[in-house]
Amino acid sequence: MVKRVTLSMLAALAVAGLLSIAVGLLSSQAGLWADQAGAGRGAPPVTGAVADFTPIDPPRPAPQRGFVDGAGNPVSLADFRGQVVLLNFWATWCAPCVEEMPSLDRLQAKLGGRDFTVVALSQDFDGAAKVPPFYEKLGLAHLDIYLDPKGETLRGFSVQGLPTTILIDREGRAVGALSGPAEWDSPEAVALIEHYLGGAPADEGLIRTGG
Repeated sequence: MVKRVTLSMLAALAVAGLLSIAVGLLSSQAGLWADQAGAGRGAPPVTGAVADFTPIDPPRPAPQRGFVDGAGNPVSLADFRGQVVLLNFWATWCAPCVEEMPSLDRLQAKLGGRDFTVVALSQDFDGAAKVPPFYEKLGLAHLDIYLDPKGETLRGFSVQGLPTTILIDREGRAVGALSGPAEWDSPEAVALIEHYLGGAPADEGLIRTGG
């Protein structure tokens, strides 16, 4: 009887030891995952001029509604895949839009290129006639002309007012939005955009907005 009790106790101790080792290994792995997650990009910086920027979590595929460029050629957001895009809905008759357009032009001059572009999408019904002289009057030398005269892209994003700006990541997903004007070439705005240019997953550390 004593021998059997002793073997049973030894077996129990062995099982307990194995469980303890397993728990330790799992805890170590969990710690490693936490460290890796903490080393990611984290939450976007939303302060100062872009304090009203609302991150979208999870990022949502941008609607692929068509619009045209200044020459009348068809364009869609799919054409910008691989770039971070700052999509700005505006119109020549919108005073806050007119106020922020120069900062968008300066932002394009500062960051525009292979990895980033500003798509300033006019909502003027007769934009083909109004936007070119408007650009010339304000000296907007770096922004390309894009027109959404029927408001198809506007409706695709369910935009409620102008100006509204949507930030789209390299995978064509809307990652955040800001309603109202902003100083888009400010240090805070540049830091926000560079955050998404970093290449880390766009769905880490964002504010959940539902849906």
